[in-house]
Amino acid sequence: MEHHDIPGTTIFDGDQARKGLALNRMCFSFNSAENREAFKRDEDGYCARYGLTKEQREAVRERNVLKLIAAGGNVYYLAKLAGIFGLNVQDIGAQQTGMSVEEFKQKLAAAGR
Repeated sequence: MEHHDIPGTTIFDGDQARKGLALNRMCFSFNSAENREAFKRDEDGYCARYGLTKEQREAVRERNVLKLIAAGGNVYYLAKLAGIFGLNVQDIGAQQTGMSVEEFKQKLAAAGR
């Protein structure tokens, strides 16, 4: 299957799914409140339990959703992890655009005028 190159966009395909399997399994585990609490108590240990790669663990520590996507994360599973981090849609939008959260909010407000 041929993908169109979209600059700045990570296409979630079979290769990305395989790359992110451990990360996405971990994020799926956050459907359980008990697992979310276990992650908060020992993030690195929880990541190790699921076999995350160095790249994935680094992205988790940095709270960087874009790096998590590049490391094979599926945005739907990553939403649980972003919630644990206390990130909202505006925080993620700021990461995607390279802006501060305040700059991103101002951009959204200006677009709505």
